[in-house]
Amino acid sequence: MNHFEYKNGEMHVEGVAVRELAERVGTPLYLYSSATLERHFQVFSQALWSKEALQSPKGEAPLIAYATKANSNLAVLQTLAEQGAGADTVSEGEIRKALMAGVAPEKIVFSGVGKTNDEMAFALKTGIYQINVESRPELERLSHVAGSLGLVAPIVIRINPGVGAGGHSKITTGGAKDKFGVSAAEAIALYGQAASDPNIAPMGIACHIGSQISDLTPMQAAFSKMKGWVQELRANGLSVERLDLGGGLGVPYFNQPEPPSPADFAQMVALTVGNLGVRYTFEPGRLIAANAGILVSRVIHVHERADSGQKFLVVDAAMNDLIRPAMYDAYHDIRPVCEPKDTKKGTYDVVGPVCETGDTFTRGRDLPVMKAGDLMAFMSAGAYGAVMGSEYNSRPLAPEVLVRDDKWAVVRPRPSYEDMMNQEVLPDWFRPRNMRASA
Repeated sequence: MNHFEYKNGEMHVEGVAVRELAERVGTPLYLYSSATLERHFQVFSQALWSKEALQSPKGEAPLIAYATKANSNLAVLQTLAEQGAGADTVSEGEIRKALMAGVAPEKIVFSGVGKTNDEMAFALKTGIYQINVESRPELERLSHVAGSLGLVAPIVIRINPGVGAGGHSKITTGGAKDKFGVSAAEAIALYGQAASDPNIAPMGIACHIGSQISDLTPMQAAFSKMKGWVQELRANGLSVERLDLGGGLGVPYFNQPEPPSPADFAQMVALTVGNLGVRYTFEPGRLIAANAGILVSRVIHVHERADSGQKFLVVDAAMNDLIRPAMYDAYHDIRPVCEPKDTKKGTYDVVGPVCETGDTFTRGRDLPVMKAGDLMAFMSAGAYGAVMGSEYNSRPLAPEVLVRDDKWAVVRPRPSYEDMMNQEVLPDWFRPRNMRASA
């Protein structure tokens, strides 16, 4: 469920008309619904929190650490933090954002295959919940960093279970040839090594097999393996207090079958790895944010080729604003902001202004007939949308707006061209000149 609905012929986000926001803020722009973010987090967390088999020995509910990379806007993060969310982070910047948004350090997980020493030191000094170690070199560097600070690093070791899944090869992370984690045999050895290291406190193991997973079967297979490895570590006399099962549960992108519900997922997890006597961690991202956001764009013109009749719907959003179709062949439902009064359709290639053939959102899509000046919404754009934006072709980043009920706020403004130019500095061997373009 989301809170983007037509009211009196116009699309609204909660109690605010999308057209009004487009006119006041300009297009392209991202719009987020607070109510949708909150609902998605609560549905997922309550499904897991309700399972007695997933309570820790101390009676702790699972840690739901929102995958910050899906949408790291501070207002989005604070909305979720106020619901009780932790944060799964993959950089010092994301840790800093989570802290600024009010996420407690003891709810922050630090993942990723290429953490620098400086990032490790920052995480340790901050006192985060755990660092997910993904290789032997990383473990050795972390031991050195922790020792130099006089601290002990709480870690889990990420295992690559050899089970890959996801909506695209670029977001499959658990296959044997993917860059993430270590093999089970190496993980068992590293865990023993970490247990004898005074600078490291091994707490458990982790896995994450991919994103946009629409079938629970591969997850169940991976989790079953994780259970066996927990038992093997304990049989070796090692303590295992945590089990991090990552994220990846898919969301409906409107053209796809309905994925398993959070309740179905929680039931599978409880039956597969429940009652292990550990604290469980989950890291949903797309599931929380995707359908809580839209990208609003305006039609520049319709270009119809005289020879073929092919129609290009040229819009002011581009691949630098929403790269998912270009990078992942992703599908986004496209809806007019003003509800169509008839059922007449046109067949369009929807394209942006960027000088790349790849700047194509869809080809041959049947849409309501549209004309220059019309507004459209790319649905399910709340995850991996604005957060992956760039200034390619020297285009300003799209602004982000958060709505709550009938209130709204620009939570990341569109930079001016002057703002963009001021980020760059000419070397001093050039003759002084006025960098500002004349009006």
